[in-house]
Amino acid sequence: QVQLVESGGGLVQPGGSLRLSCAASGSIFRFAIMGWYRQAPGKDRELVAANSPGGGLNYADSVKGRFTVSRDNAKNTVYLQMNNLKPEDTAVYYCYYQGGGVPYWGLGTQVTVSS
Repeated sequence: QVQLVESGGGLVQPGGSLRLSCAASGSIFRFAIMGWYRQAPGKDRELVAANSPGGGLNYADSVKGRFTVSRDNAKNTVYLQMNNLKPEDTAVYYCYYQGGGVPYWGLGTQVTVSS
């Protein structure tokens, strides 16, 4: 089992920034995909950004140029730096971890972008 603990959500004004963190613990796989999904009210959960073990990065078109995903393998932690936030970025953000073909999800952290 893998446990994921997210932090860093909150309320921010449009144009502001937030940094999300997600620390993985438990039965950690050496090679795992880590990233972030989000789900806005009334919408499906969607991929925001993912970081593969080899360093490959994948972003949703809506966040390219504004969000940056990174990871610290020594700490088993993935980060999401979110800049120039927009009201449409408001959602619950979920940490995602996939190791050995098994997906794991965090409990989610709320990000609200509003003036």
